[in-house]
Amino acid sequence: MKKIINPWKGMEGYNCFGCAPDNEAGVKMEFYEDGDDVVSVWHPGPAYQGWVHTLHGGIQAVLLDEICSWVIFRKLQTSGVTSRMETRYMKSVRTTDEHVVLRARIRERKRNIILVEAFLYNQQGELCTKAVCTYFTFPPEKAREEMQFIECVLEEEETEGVTIGQS
Repeated sequence: MKKIINPWKGMEGYNCFGCAPDNEAGVKMEFYEDGDDVVSVWHPGPAYQGWVHTLHGGIQAVLLDEICSWVIFRKLQTSGVTSRMETRYMKSVRTTDEHVVLRARIRERKRNIILVEAFLYNQQGELCTKAVCTYFTFPPEKAREEMQFIECVLEEEETEGVTIGQS
């Protein structure tokens, strides 16, 4: 797997709750490419709980929505917006887990409407939550002008030691 380089890192005003590395309140996700999938390993903590030691469902939705957008950035080399998200919570996620793993990939493409499926696994590799995001993608010129998106590339070296779940 190779790490995906965040194209907005260091940009003035960039403060995304999902992926900005300098947003103190954010979840600071990082992403990797594994074949057709985009993968993220995220470390939960007590600040993100709903019930005692349980990851809040809204935070799970944030994680799943964010990884879906990174599928669009990396695989289609454009940006856009989520227009719909269907989420299924199947098993609670513990904030005491060392990490969770998220995976996402394109399920279907109809011109500029993309269905992206995403999966959240607990530390034991059990599927806990899944989502399908309907994404409205922008033409490259609109992505560049409105989202300052130029390209989404990979680091040169392989990343080792990252635990990844399978769907």
